[in-house]
Amino acid sequence: MFEFFINRFKFKPKFDSVYLNAKLSYLNRIRFSVSLFYFAMGLCFASWASRIPDVKTALSLNEAALGSILFAVPMGQLAIMPFSGKMVTRFGSKAVLLAAMALYVVSLLALGWANGLWQLSAALFFFGMSGNLSNIAVNTQGVGVEVLFKKAIMSSFHGAWSIAGFTGAIIGLGMVALNLTPLQHFAIVSVLVVGLVVYAERHLIVTKEKIKKKKQKFFSKPDPTLLSLGVIGFCVMASEGVMFDWSGVYFKEIIHAPGALVIVGYTSFMIMMALGRFVGDGITHKFGRKKVLQISGVMISVGLFTAVLLPKLIVATLAFMLVGLGVSTVVPTIYSVAGKSQTVPAGEALTIVSSVSFLGFLLGPPVIGYVAEMFSLRVSFALIGVFGFLIAILVSRIKAFDE
Repeated sequence: MFEFFINRFKFKPKFDSVYLNAKLSYLNRIRFSVSLFYFAMGLCFASWASRIPDVKTALSLNEAALGSILFAVPMGQLAIMPFSGKMVTRFGSKAVLLAAMALYVVSLLALGWANGLWQLSAALFFFGMSGNLSNIAVNTQGVGVEVLFKKAIMSSFHGAWSIAGFTGAIIGLGMVALNLTPLQHFAIVSVLVVGLVVYAERHLIVTKEKIKKKKQKFFSKPDPTLLSLGVIGFCVMASEGVMFDWSGVYFKEIIHAPGALVIVGYTSFMIMMALGRFVGDGITHKFGRKKVLQISGVMISVGLFTAVLLPKLIVATLAFMLVGLGVSTVVPTIYSVAGKSQTVPAGEALTIVSSVSFLGFLLGPPVIGYVAEMFSLRVSFALIGVFGFLIAILVSRIKAFDE
């Protein structure tokens, strides 16, 4: 579209600087709009995460029951997973993203309205479906924008998601302080999200992936490198999912944080994850992807083990900050590597890696509930801590991180 208008008005070479500035401005509008969608998605999820302790108390749920309820989210994700990539390919990432965001907002409102176990389970199921569909569509947009910019900017997109997590936590803190119910809280957030979507949708890129004439088997063997990237993503997003869903409960029941300070652990985690993502591209360029990800894995483990061994407010807060910094660059980096796959088209590679990764994000929290009920919440956090070391080991074995 931009090239059409440039050619239409026949800008001459002496106006090259004007042309370049106009093009950069146009691209920045696209980048900002896509970032707003990442932000809107993060705000929806963070709003739910910030009220999980309240929902747990309101419905009188123990750890095992909460874990069972949270399992509805990965079930929804699994239900849509075989179709999400195909839908993006057929209808385009813009159309799918807009539809998925509408469902995401409706699901968030349903979570606030639910006053029984089956209602909450159903709402979480659709929350998982819309979340996965939004995730595939928005990351496809992100990859497309990277192509336009001809440089890696995926980390900044995920940084927008992290900023939304922090913002959602602050809003949640305010809503709790004002004694607003989850439904009232989610209704306010829904209005904000709808406003962001309406404003930003005009600048989304409109692309459809080319459908290959040669049909591939549905259960064809995936590329081993992509599978390894998916496992790394699974480990780091399981860690993220646990921090999102259980950090408030951990600070309330293990740290015994008073009143509104229950949300401090989640907030500190989100601040450092956002910071890490905005500076991640520069650090990775300086030290290399492999070294940065190896250190990131160790930081995740050290942070979680510290919070388990020293469950004090200040120490645990610093530990959660370390975990946030550790997880910050992993997902953007593996998405960037997946997009450069030599054996699978970028869109398909991204779908494979992000789908496997997101399973960790969704399966981690419910598993934590079962482990916590059998042993303790501290033991369950220690179990997730092992994933950090696993990330460091897997990164060392993948040659793509050396390129």
